[in-house]
Amino acid sequence: MGDKAMTMEIRYFAAAKAATGVRTERVVCAPTDRISDLLRSLEESHPALQAVLPRCSFLLDAVAVTRDRQVGSAATLDVLPPFAGG
Repeated sequence: MGDKAMTMEIRYFAAAKAATGVRTERVVCAPTDRISDLLRSLEESHPALQAVLPRCSFLLDAVAVTRDRQVGSAATLDVLPPFAGG
């Protein structure tokens, strides 16, 4: 991890929450890390996420982002699997 470390809150919903067994957790990352870097780290901690993350979308401080986005100074990452219903 480059730059200075920061703590980010990861919030899991639906199948992602079931895969991790937690609603939220805090992880240490750097502003230059990409979402994809965080996801790899989360998969190492929670192997069941490997089946869920390919279908997920992500919100970085409530803004939709792609996996190649740097985390910057964001405080939260929401992991959102597809939801049933409407």
